[in-house]
Amino acid sequence: MTTTTTHPFSFPPTYNFPPFFTPQPNTNTRRDQLQKWSSLIQSWCRHHRQYRLSLIEAVESPLFHNAALRKRLDLREARAVLDWMAKSEEEGGGGLRAEWIDSPAGGSQAPKTVAWIWWRRPEEWADAIGDWIDETGQRGAVLTVYELVEGETTESREFHGMDTDAMLKTLNVLVKRGKAQVFGSEGQEGVKFF
Repeated sequence: MTTTTTHPFSFPPTYNFPPFFTPQPNTNTRRDQLQKWSSLIQSWCRHHRQYRLSLIEAVESPLFHNAALRKRLDLREARAVLDWMAKSEEEGGGGLRAEWIDSPAGGSQAPKTVAWIWWRRPEEWADAIGDWIDETGQRGAVLTVYELVEGETTESREFHGMDTDAMLKTLNVLVKRGKAQVFGSEGQEGVKFF
């Protein structure tokens, strides 16, 4: 299934509910609110084929700013939502659906302004690529990362057009599983599938 951006994004009903934009004090209500924000952010990014989300830009976009209601999430609250998305469910978070790009592991001093949004986690993308490799008989084949991302043979696949860095993170999952080997210099990477 290929996602298209020819149709306008359809916001969920909660987007037009003013309290959606205000952090809720009740723990259960807050968790529900964070789940809804996570779902909205993932849907928005999937619709727009975005893999990276810049909070500086996003807080000015319709994603975090409902102009009709004159309500918005500020940068601090948008960061709190992504922080929650970046935690595992075991940690009380959103299931690793976000990952800070500009924050070193455990670094709370970093700016946290750009994050991967995993509407499919790298493990899920790896499964999709593995399925495509099997379906097209590409085991043992050597392909460039560019062919995977932009090639004609992947046009019907959801990973077509993927951010190259997101593709490399996905391929690293296949490497760890013993299903692929990535080689070559930056910008000219190739991958062999086993």
